[in-house]
Amino acid sequence: MKTRNKIQTAAAGLAVLLALSACGGAATGTEETDIPKTQNTRDISEGVQPDAAAVALLPESYKAKGELTVAMDLSSPPMTFLAEDNTTPIGVNPDLARLVAKKLGLKLKFENTAFDTIIPGIDGGRYDFTATTMSATEERLKVLDMINYLKGGSAVAVAAGNPLKLTNDTLCGKNIAVTKGSTQQLKHLPNVSKWTCEEKGQPAINAVTLPNVQEALTQLHSKRIDGVFYDASALAWAQVQQPNHFSVLEPRMDTRTNTNCAMGLKKGSPLTPALQKAIQSVLETPEYKKSLEYWGMGESAITEAAIR
Repeated sequence: MKTRNKIQTAAAGLAVLLALSACGGAATGTEETDIPKTQNTRDISEGVQPDAAAVALLPESYKAKGELTVAMDLSSPPMTFLAEDNTTPIGVNPDLARLVAKKLGLKLKFENTAFDTIIPGIDGGRYDFTATTMSATEERLKVLDMINYLKGGSAVAVAAGNPLKLTNDTLCGKNIAVTKGSTQQLKHLPNVSKWTCEEKGQPAINAVTLPNVQEALTQLHSKRIDGVFYDASALAWAQVQQPNHFSVLEPRMDTRTNTNCAMGLKKGSPLTPALQKAIQSVLETPEYKKSLEYWGMGESAITEAAIR
C-alpha cells in the first residue's frame, strides 16, 4: 500500500507539472530569457500591423463584429497551453493565432475546449476557426477548410530508460496510449499497427484512448501502459520539464503522411480567403520564426499557407 501511494503521488505531481496549472504571478515583457516560459504572457503580436490585402477580403459581418473566436485545447505545451496564471493562453498556437487576428485587424477571443469537440463546434458556428496542431485528414477535409501553417510530427514516449527496449517497429501487442480525437488515434496508430505488425502476422498495437496527454503520461509513469503516441513537440517539452520520468524514442515515428499542421474553419466559409491571406502574411513576418524558435520548434517553419 505504501508503494502504491508513492506511485500515485509521483504520478499526480507529473500531471500537475505537465498541466502547468500551479499558482504563481504572471510575468510580461520582452526580455524572454529572464522570464520562465511558463510565466511569460507577452503578446508577440504587439506592434504588428494589419495586412491591407487580408483585411480587404474580410466579410462585412466580421468587420462589423471586430472579433474572431478561436477554439483550442489548452492542454498541450509547448503548442497550446495556459500560463502559470491559469488564465493566459500561451505557446506556438496562441502566438500564431494572435498574429493572424492582428493581420486581419480584429480582436481575438480564445475558447478552451476538448480537442474532439472543436470540429463539431466549428461546424455548429460556435467558433470561427481553430489553431490547435490539427492535421488535414481526409475526414476533416469533408467538413473543414484547412490552411497549412507549420510542420508537425509524432513520436512515442516510453518508460524512463526504455526497460522494455521498445522501438518504433516493436510496439506489436503493446498498450500504447493515444488521445481522444487526435490524428494518432484516428489514423496514425491504426496504420502503423497494420504495416509494422498485422501484415507481418504479429499482434496489433493495442490503442488505449485517453482524454489528454497529461493523463497518458501519468499512466505511463505508473506503468499502466507501455507507451504514449503523441505530438513530438509536446513530448519533447514534457521530457525537459520532468526529466527522468520517461524517454522519447528516436527518430520520430514514420507515419507515411504529410506532417503539416493546418488551421481549420467551416467548409466553404466566406472567411477562408481572408484567413489564408492573413496566415500567409504571418509566415512572412519575423515574429513567426521568433515564436517557433522560442518554443523550440524552429525546424517546423513553412513558407506557404496552402489551402487543403
